[in-house]
Amino acid sequence: MINFIVILLVNSLALYLTSLWVPGIHIKGGWTIVAAALVLTILNKVVRPLLLLLTLPVNILTMGLLTFVILGLVFWLGSALVPGFKVDGLGWAIAGALVMGLINAVINMVFGVHG
Repeated sequence: MINFIVILLVNSLALYLTSLWVPGIHIKGGWTIVAAALVLTILNKVVRPLLLLLTLPVNILTMGLLTFVILGLVFWLGSALVPGFKVDGLGWAIAGALVMGLINAVINMVFGVHG
């Protein structure tokens, strides 16, 4: 349980920083950040692996580039599910997913948080 709370806090921080750096991502309020981070965490643990598995043949043909689109679609889906969390389009969703992933990787390396 403590591990999940730490992961949620790390994802909340990463999402907040992402919203500051990526102009196409808009978040209203602190609780919206936490709610969006929770939804994105669940989507990344459940939906993303299923999408990657279902699209594996096409992903192999595109040499893995489809993975970026899937990351963006999951991020965009999260914005559709959380009121107050808005992404202006798929391009911004892909950028947001990449930036958030990089921020998460840095935080995980520095603090040793693994999710």
